Order: sequence, then C-alpha cells, then structure tokens
Amino acid sequence: MSTVNDTKFQFAVFLLTGLHGQEDFHLWISIPFCFMYVISIVGNSLILFIIKTDPSLHEPMYIFLSMLAITELGISITTMPTILGIFLFNSREISLDACFMYFIHWASAMDSGIFVAMALDRYVAICNPLRHSTILTNPVVAKIGLAVLLRSGLLALPLPFLVRQWPYCRTNIIRQPYCAHVAVVKLACADTSVNSYYGLFVLFCVMGLDVIFIIVSYIQILRDIFSLPTKGARLKTFGTCGSHLCAILVFYIPGLFSSLMYRFGQNVALHFHVLIGTICLLLPSLLNPIIYGVRTKQIRDRVLRLFTHKGT
Repeated sequence: MSTVNDTKFQFAVFLLTGLHGQEDFHLWISIPFCFMYVISIVGNSLILFIIKTDPSLHEPMYIFLSMLAITELGISITTMPTILGIFLFNSREISLDACFMYFIHWASAMDSGIFVAMALDRYVAICNPLRHSTILTNPVVAKIGLAVLLRSGLLALPLPFLVRQWPYCRTNIIRQPYCAHVAVVKLACADTSVNSYYGLFVLFCVMGLDVIFIIVSYIQILRDIFSLPTKGARLKTFGTCGSHLCAILVFYIPGLFSSLMYRFGQNVALHFHVLIGTICLLLPSLLNPIIYGVRTKQIRDRVLRLFTHKGT
C-alpha cells in the first residue's frame, strides 16, 4: 500500500467494503439500489421542475420543498455512485480527501432545518392565515433559507478538521459502502473523545432543538385546528400538514432507528447493520418526492397534466 508524506496518515486511500461477508450478493443487492437512485433523481428533479415552471407554486411552502429536493439530490449524487461502484464493479478505493468531506452530515442538518422552516410555514398558514403573505415574504423566506444553510455548514465544518488531526495506523478498511464520520474515526490511533462530544453536540443542535421546535409548532397548530367549528374544517386544515408530517416521520424515525441500532445492537450482524443504516440514509431522498407528489394536490395535478400532455 502506498503512503502519503503526512506522518498522520499511513495509507493513501481508504477501502470501502460494502456489505462485508456478503460480496457474492453485491450484484443482486445493487438492483434495488439502482431503482432507488433512479427514482430519487427523477422524483426530486421533477419536483424542482414543476415548482420552477408553475408560478402558482412560488410560495414559501414550495420554496422550502425545492430546497429539500436540492438537498436530497445532493445526497443521492454524492453517495449512490460510490455505493453502486462497490456493488457493481468492486470499486472500493476512495481517497482520503474524498472520505473526509462530510457532505452527508451537512445535508442531514439541512434537511432537519428545512423541516423546521416548513413547520413555521404551516404554523403561520393555520394559526395566522390572514397575515401569512405579509409575514413570510420572499425576503423573509430567503433569510430563513440562508440561516438554515449557514447553520448546517457551520455545524458540519469542524468534522473534516477533527478527523484530519488523528493518526490512522490500524487499518484503512471501512466496513461500510460510504464514508461516515463514526466509521472513519474508529480507525484512528488516538483518543477521539472530542469527536464523540462534538457529535453529541451536533445531534442535540440538529435533532434535539429542531424536533422540539417542530413539536411546539404542531401543538399550537392542533390547538387552532380543534377550535374550528366543524369536523370537515378540522380535517381539511389538518390535511394541509399531511405531507410535511409524513416527510418528518420518514426523516427522523429511520435516523433514530439507525442510531439506536448502532449504539445498542451489538448482537446484530455487521452486514445487516450496514444495510439498514445505508437504507435509512437514502430513504428520505427516495420517499420525499413520492410523498409530496401523491399527497400535495397542486403538485399531483401538475404531474398528471405534464404526462397527459406528453401522451397526447
């Protein structure tokens, strides 16, 4: 194995194993991942195209949705080619620099922040509908989007610098199909407790605070909904939150499940743990376009018109 001049690194590359011990099944496993990749790219691109070309969708909720679609596209484009390269061509090598760039963590923080922005939009739309257009103006929406972007970038920025300071002398094999922060830190020959503390800090800032804000928003939303005079009005108003709630569940529940399995599932086979963790990472980018395409009437109607016109 070739080496680099930096004494902190014994290896020139890391080796990704995919599903360790299941190499004979990599080709078959690649089939559903190929479908996930295609659906994610096509679905999120279609969402962006529809929102861009339909002026009636140039509203805060759809602007935030377009930000979500861009982030999910980024996750798919930066992660899936590496995963499929391993499963299809046994292309396992990845450079140190590529492995140290943690776009995944930045994108996860972006997703969480966008869901908070969407919760704010739903809160204003339901609890103060007459002032929705005056509160969430285009400049305000742009500032919210910029704040989400900066927060995510600043929280993820220390990660590559933290992992670069450690010596890596044990092995260069990462038993996953992509570079995750925890998997890389495990290879370091040093006390990496600072990484653990910072990881918990990021988890609290992203998952903890964001979930609290979303819960508080929906408590206020539900109070206003239950104050409506008729059951039909309550169901109709709550229905406007359906897509957002489904997307939140798709994002947070798999992430929580994967985290709990990592911390407490010592008896779980490694390849199964890695497979579930990879699916949990990619699931939102696959399901979010489907959720919003099926449950959001404006997008659903626009998709139907798009394909109907093409078919005539």
